[in-house]
Amino acid sequence: MKVLVLGATGYIGSAVASQLTREGHDVVPLVKNKAAHPETAVRVGDLTDPASLRAAVTDDVDAVVNLATPTGDEAVDTAALEALLAPLRGTGRAFIYTSGVWVLGATGDTALTEDADTDPIAIVGYRPRIERRVLAAAEDDVRAVVIRPGIVYGRDGGIPGLMTGWAREHGTGRYVGPVTTRWPMVHVDDLAELYALALTKSESGDLLHGVAWESVPAAAIAAAVDIAAGGTGRAEPWPRKEAAETLGEPFAEALALDQVVSGRRAVEELGWRPSRPYVLTELAGGNRG
Repeated sequence: MKVLVLGATGYIGSAVASQLTREGHDVVPLVKNKAAHPETAVRVGDLTDPASLRAAVTDDVDAVVNLATPTGDEAVDTAALEALLAPLRGTGRAFIYTSGVWVLGATGDTALTEDADTDPIAIVGYRPRIERRVLAAAEDDVRAVVIRPGIVYGRDGGIPGLMTGWAREHGTGRYVGPVTTRWPMVHVDDLAELYALALTKSESGDLLHGVAWESVPAAAIAAAVDIAAGGTGRAEPWPRKEAAETLGEPFAEALALDQVVSGRRAVEELGWRPSRPYVLTELAGGNRG
């Protein structure tokens, strides 16, 4: 397929673009500035310019994968979505939208599936409405799919990568919220394989959790990043109020969010087989695969 990828130069997007290329797809990144990518065939567009997005989805594009970071403005993101979907309506072509598990809110001890109601925290407050718009496009003959990744790790990136930097700066690992806080997680390369599977095997209207590990203790991650930063595996609580002063309250709230989330649907329906090392193994053992 010829696949237009928004966010192809980002942490997750670059992994997805590489995976799609390995599987023989023709990846066309959407970029803001063509001059910054002279060696690559690209399309130019901006989330704040719907006309540019619509123009990028030409008839030769078989699928659109949106991994772009949302703007934080619901009206802007909605207009961008509609511009991307408009050329796809009535064609049966694929559109994959990237959301995230934070839309579920605090889960309790039962692993939530894709059938659970959403209860988004502030940082993703309007995201469920965007999800619904995407999935509704299935009624207009768009093979519309939503993927909700867990907390992504691997290749020294994601939130664990940030935490490693904090550990170097502070001298010990730090976690926000109670010591009981848990995160659903996925390795970036396993997640990229899920996107590739979704592109070729998903059904229109699919909603999938990109989660390989249902619940990983955030405090244990903090201890592992201390080792990755050259420490001895110490971790201490970072009071949410203090964290909010540094990171902003919405992000501090997200880091303190306790979740248990199931990724079984992707395994059972698409044959997804996450195989990368467990996050604690990778961080503490220095595995950067």
